Amino acid sequence: MPHDQRIAVPDQEFPTEPVADRLSLSSGIWPITATENEEGALALGGIPVTEIAERHGTPVYVFDESDFRKRCSRFRRAFEEFDVYYAGKAFLSRVTARMVEEAGLGLDVCTEGELAFAKAVGFPAGRILMHGNNKSTEELAAALDYGVGRIVVDSFAELDRLGDLLPRFPGVRPNVLLRVTVGVRADTHAHIATAHEDQKFGFSLVSGEAAAAVRRVLDDGVLELRGLHSHIGSQILGTAGFEAAAKRLLELRAQFVREGVALPELDLGGGFGIAYTPEDEPTGPEEMADILRTLVAKECAALGVDVPRLAIEPGRAIAGPSGVTLYTVGTVKHREGIRTFVAVDGGMSDNVRTALYDATYSVRLAGRASGAPLRLVRVVGKHCDAGDVVVRDDRLPADIRPGDLLAVPGTGAYCRSLAHNYNHVPRPPVVAVADGTSREIVRRETIDDLLRLDMG
Repeated sequence: MPHDQRIAVPDQEFPTEPVADRLSLSSGIWPITATENEEGALALGGIPVTEIAERHGTPVYVFDESDFRKRCSRFRRAFEEFDVYYAGKAFLSRVTARMVEEAGLGLDVCTEGELAFAKAVGFPAGRILMHGNNKSTEELAAALDYGVGRIVVDSFAELDRLGDLLPRFPGVRPNVLLRVTVGVRADTHAHIATAHEDQKFGFSLVSGEAAAAVRRVLDDGVLELRGLHSHIGSQILGTAGFEAAAKRLLELRAQFVREGVALPELDLGGGFGIAYTPEDEPTGPEEMADILRTLVAKECAALGVDVPRLAIEPGRAIAGPSGVTLYTVGTVKHREGIRTFVAVDGGMSDNVRTALYDATYSVRLAGRASGAPLRLVRVVGKHCDAGDVVVRDDRLPADIRPGDLLAVPGTGAYCRSLAHNYNHVPRPPVVAVADGTSREIVRRETIDDLLRLDMG
């Protein structure tokens, strides 16, 4: 079963005890600064979430600066000899771009919009890697103009576009990696598995397309071919998929190295999973780094070739646990013998992952203590859609009521990035917390913002 899916568990298998005892703040799904005060209220960054909700309203994305910085540093240390590119698609703002740069990481961008955030903070161009399966001429031109360090080429059409652009940039010889579809089906949801044959990314290894792309770049002689790239998917908790992909990529590389082609770099992508529930057990960065470096060294020795410089692209594994979304309960409906539906003031517009990927989340009563027994609940949103679910199955105290504050952890990655305006609902703000202070780093959208775009 994909790790991003969850099966409902019968009521009798859950303890009837206070929610605070069941869902420990040290369970690995909360930011490192998460605590509980004497009144049973959750606190993040030294601030009670009741205060955050009162000051900034709900729904609100809370971003723990200390947690994000420490995860950046942890990956930098664990993958010391690797190039580590933070995947901006997980969550990118001026603040996070600066933090990534300060931590010594590179930045992975996919569009001209994401590149604009890097440029806005003066992110070092040489530490930027640009992705995308259908990069436009304008996006490639923006990358060349800024001098991004690596462009991950995804298709022959993109090779054509780059070649056509180069006369506008005399003397520029872009560094490129070729994205290879290695034929590995990762153990994750189908929508976020990206290395099997039946999907849109990269040059196929099995068909010989990847090898042909290497020869095309070498024959054209206008691009600097630095190496190969692979990405097998997202929210991957184990290591088997990474190991299989690395072996296939190394075998392809060895074919060309033996012919005298250097290919000095190998980017193994990202997709490292996180814990969304206490049952999830992701592989930590230190263990992952040891596995990958050992595997690559062993395979290169067996193939009789040199060890390339390695790169990875963690996004979710850094940003995900740093974010918590706060909601206010509006309606509670008890369906006898089934479950309780708890409707909140947000929903699929601020977290579409449950509807899109069958993603699993945990939820906690955040504003007060309760000694009531736990009850099976489904946390749903306010949108006119039956798929508008935030937390599919979890337990909350049986005395849950309108006005209660709920916290959903693990929402730092892909929630704000995928947020939208279904039913013309404005997107929530992002509030950063650190050392007892809070600041809005992405403001709340307003109805006026929505109307401003309508030219009628």
